[in-house]
Amino acid sequence: MLEHLESLRLVDHHCHGVLGRDLDRTAFEESLTEAETAGPPGVSMFDTQVGFALRRWCPPVLDLDAHAEPDDYLARRAELGAAEVNRRFLAAARLDALYVDTGYTPEAILGPPELGRLAGADAREIVRLETVAEQVAAGGTGAAGFAGEVRARLDARDAAGAKSIAAYRAGLELSGPRPSETEVARAAGRLMRAAEAGGTGPRVCEEVLHRFLVWCAVDAGLPVQFHVGYGDVDADLRRGDPLLLTELLRAMDPAPALLLHNYPFHRHAGYLAQVLPNVYVDAGLATHNLGHRSPALIAELLELAPFGKVLYSSDAFGLAELYHLGALLFRRGLAGFLAGGMEDGAWTARDAERVAGMVASGNARRVYGR
Repeated sequence: MLEHLESLRLVDHHCHGVLGRDLDRTAFEESLTEAETAGPPGVSMFDTQVGFALRRWCPPVLDLDAHAEPDDYLARRAELGAAEVNRRFLAAARLDALYVDTGYTPEAILGPPELGRLAGADAREIVRLETVAEQVAAGGTGAAGFAGEVRARLDARDAAGAKSIAAYRAGLELSGPRPSETEVARAAGRLMRAAEAGGTGPRVCEEVLHRFLVWCAVDAGLPVQFHVGYGDVDADLRRGDPLLLTELLRAMDPAPALLLHNYPFHRHAGYLAQVLPNVYVDAGLATHNLGHRSPALIAELLELAPFGKVLYSSDAFGLAELYHLGALLFRRGLAGFLAGGMEDGAWTARDAERVAGMVASGNARRVYGR
């Protein structure tokens, strides 16, 4: 089963750019965590599930033995240079397509064209809804024209889908109805006034604006991704349970809603994928962060989620290693799950290969129409 999955190229339906510069140890370790820093003195991100998984699976790609010591690994990485490291790991992930969230760029990172070239894959943009709204609010458009300008900019983007980060800003308890034009204009006015008073850029954080943006994406015919659960320190995990989205998910039907990451709410997400016809799920960045334990995550996600509604994503950001690591651990976890079912007589080898193809790429191609 693993050999079969390794022969399949994946569609990575949610990922980010990677850094095009060389990294010292501190910067590298900071890229292995969702925290703002790698930790206090004496704490290393190499001593984590993701750190040990990286040392097990990534050194051979750089011509080192598995389990290379961190300093030896980083020395070899520096010797090869960022461009060659990125090329090797993007190629090693064996991707057929990448859908890249371009909305988070704390520094210059490689975008869809460069990622596609390195991976030898089709690369499309996932447009981050809040970023579009904040650009409109900062661009001089008045509150009355805000809604129309947001719609026009979304329509002008050649995007594969859209993404909402409401989980980071207002939480996922978004109601279902479309907000009225008056509600949106008033909220846009508050957004602009707050930005002017604070002397900072606009920051969308009102429920009504997050809901408006989701409906804009639906009207533009775009599948809508939602960040769910596990994320960086800005996320309030208490408000990141996908069950809070139920009303909006029902209202969106039949527009596809894709729940990203989901850990530790992956069983909740699997339930939603079963009971709501337009809901799809993945394991996202939790796969590589759980490292050796990732097969348990994948098996739990697949307890209730229909196999035709599970997608692959790496949520790789910053380090090209995370593209390779996410793909490798996902293939191994899914292969173990399917092989175990074959051994128990739960399904046939033919069934297992069909499901592998669905999850590896077929489901994503059906949802995104590519």
